[in-house]
Amino acid sequence: MLEYFPKNYVWNLSANLALGMGGNIGEVDVICRQLVEASLLPDSEGTESFFKAWCDQAERLLELAEDDELRGRRLSAGAKLGRAATYFLTAERMQNRDYVPRKLAYSKMLESFSRFTELHEENCERVEIPYQGTVLAGLFVRADRKDGTPAPCIAHFNGLDSTKEMIYGSGIAQALARRGISTLMVDQPGVGEALRLRGLHAVVESEIWGSAVADYLQTRRDVDSDMLGVCAWSLGGYYAPRVAAFEKRYRLCVAWGANFNWGELQKRRLAREGDRPVPHYWEHVQWVWGKGSLDEFMAFAPRITLENVIDRITVPFLVTHGAKDRQIPLEYAHSQYDGAVNSPKRELKFFTAKEGGVEHVSADNMSNTRDYIADWVSETFAEIGAMGVRK
Repeated sequence: MLEYFPKNYVWNLSANLALGMGGNIGEVDVICRQLVEASLLPDSEGTESFFKAWCDQAERLLELAEDDELRGRRLSAGAKLGRAATYFLTAERMQNRDYVPRKLAYSKMLESFSRFTELHEENCERVEIPYQGTVLAGLFVRADRKDGTPAPCIAHFNGLDSTKEMIYGSGIAQALARRGISTLMVDQPGVGEALRLRGLHAVVESEIWGSAVADYLQTRRDVDSDMLGVCAWSLGGYYAPRVAAFEKRYRLCVAWGANFNWGELQKRRLAREGDRPVPHYWEHVQWVWGKGSLDEFMAFAPRITLENVIDRITVPFLVTHGAKDRQIPLEYAHSQYDGAVNSPKRELKFFTAKEGGVEHVSADNMSNTRDYIADWVSETFAEIGAMGVRK
């Protein structure tokens, strides 16, 4: 992993994620070089410096994009807006939930991303999915099918603090589209727009919103509703298997990073690392899950486990994991695989130094992991009868 900050893992992870989402290495270098000293400061002071540096670069790109638009250079403007969205998001997601400037940064991220997809002519449709009297926001990438036939579709969800725009930036939807498979990326309760704009907190029973997404996909004429799959990364390594265990309309499942017993891991973190394993971590998890105190969250956290549901997965199941993941123990990947005894096709893939992707959700090298997942999904859909998929 590219590491500018010798004593700040989470800042290094964020920089690598920004690069993985399409950030420019030169621009990220400018940002990170000025933050080396700030990375050693306490959370409140250091993360505000982090916020400013990433937002400043995003603002410069907005100015350059405006110049491009005035000259009629729509594609160039769109490319810059896409990177600006990545940098605004990188800045925003590292802040305390009560840090007021993050709201404006998030708004600018959404606006920049929307303009990026328009001007850069991206295969990306914003959709809204009915959910319990409100909606969940999603991004739909249509399969590349010259004959226009309905395509299999992957519902791709987030982890603890990622967003649908980050999933889009990873390139997984584009890789699947080339293989004849559509993707719907969703800000489920607890993340992105669902949390920030609608106040929807995470729930243990991820099949509730997983089923709402399946309902929506069955209304689309361009989707083969008999060929749905579910995928999610990081904490989504808990969410997606739980969805597949209970919502049988999903015909395959991918955990992009195992997360077998996340609740138990919180006890380990509190005992080992004190109250701040990453900036504002405990405040953030309380926000995500809608808990009013650390004690309330810690009493609730043991419910977040696959221990009693993993054997309910009855569809093909892929678990990927970085061999040197510093956040989720490798033992959880083995437990997740070993417990899925009723899956007709299960695979556990560790990414090692040979192919890269050894860190959490392979943030140090998403490319090979992304392609491995896309190939497995394509092959598995073909095996269960999907038409028009390819490698």
